Amino acid sequence: MSIKVVNLNHIYDKGLPTEHVALSDVSFEANDGEIIGIVGHTGSGKSTLLEHLNGLLKPTQGKIYVDDVDITEPKVSMVQIRRKVGLVFQYPEYQLFEETVVKDICYGPKNLGLSEEECLERAKEALKLVGLSYDEIGNRSPFDLSGGQKRRVAIAGILAMRPEVLILDEPTAGLDPKAHNDVIELVKEVHRRTGNTTIIVSHNMQDIAQLSDRVLVLHKGKVVAFDKPEVVFSNDDALEAIGLDMPPISEFCQKLGIPGIVMDMDTAVEKIKERFYD
Repeated sequence: MSIKVVNLNHIYDKGLPTEHVALSDVSFEANDGEIIGIVGHTGSGKSTLLEHLNGLLKPTQGKIYVDDVDITEPKVSMVQIRRKVGLVFQYPEYQLFEETVVKDICYGPKNLGLSEEECLERAKEALKLVGLSYDEIGNRSPFDLSGGQKRRVAIAGILAMRPEVLILDEPTAGLDPKAHNDVIELVKEVHRRTGNTTIIVSHNMQDIAQLSDRVLVLHKGKVVAFDKPEVVFSNDDALEAIGLDMPPISEFCQKLGIPGIVMDMDTAVEKIKERFYD
């Protein structure tokens, strides 16, 4: 499923002394099955943009098309749109509230009017997708789980809705290195198995470089770049001008004098071998 954003503008507190332009003429398209990474400093408009994509916020001006349906039109059913577009907020585990893991995951499907049997089937499927065992944790309290497990359960709650577009706002925020890596591998695996369109916001440039087909760079509410990771991150001067860094592995290889832009560890190892050991 594709998402197309056309000249999107959003102004908070319009007409008040606190008026603030959060998004200014933002345009981009996420194609079916594509992973789009979004980067930018705090206050660049990343979260505001995400909240427009499933109708939580309405634009001051502009259009948003989800599978060719303009969701800014007043008669569009946002319930139907949110079945297709799942949004995982930053620190989603703070939204866990049910007494057991399986009840929490079933909450969304139940609101779709599904039977108890189908809700349970979806919960088991979603837990498997996020690498957790229904038999081991399904009837446990979500509050007894580790931080990484809570994050996975919260993501499973969105996956149980079977969205065709998955949006993740800082999915690794606050996690220790192991849990961080586990969530990144989870995002890869979910995308591999579902083929859904994925939009991910992160401050971690290495994660974005590793995951994304294309990268959208926001600065002060405006799009300053939208291209393949190797193109975006090759322009280190432009990134530095807006206070963003290159992925650490790219910067490391650059300092070693390795030509081109290196995006991942495996390629870095091969390039270093070629330069210093062959």
